Amino acid sequence: MKAKREYRDRDEIDVSVLDALVDRQHDGMTVFELRSHVEVEIDALEDALAGLKEDDLIVVEQPSASRTVIKPAEEVVPDPEDLADDPSLVDEIRRRLPF
Repeated sequence: MKAKREYRDRDEIDVSVLDALVDRQHDGMTVFELRSHVEVEIDALEDALAGLKEDDLIVVEQPSASRTVIKPAEEVVPDPEDLADDPSLVDEIRRRLPF
C-alpha cells in the first residue's frame, strides 16, 4: 500500500519511508527495518525521519524499554474505499489501449 496521493510530492526518500510505514502501519518499523526497505545511508534516513516528524507525518512509539518503532500518522494512511477508486497501472493501460 502507498501513502496518500497528497503526500507523494515530497522528497523521494520521504515518500519511500512513508510507503514502507503504511505497509506496516499497525506494527510499525524500527530504524533498522526502515533502512533495509528504503536502502539509503543512515544519515539520509535520519534527515528524512526528522523532517517527517517535524511535519507530524510519523509517530514514534516506544512499546518497551528496548524497542522504538515508527508508524505513519493517521492522515498519511489511505482509506480502503479510496483505494478501490484508484485505478491500478494495468487498469490505466487497458483504458488507453484501443480494443
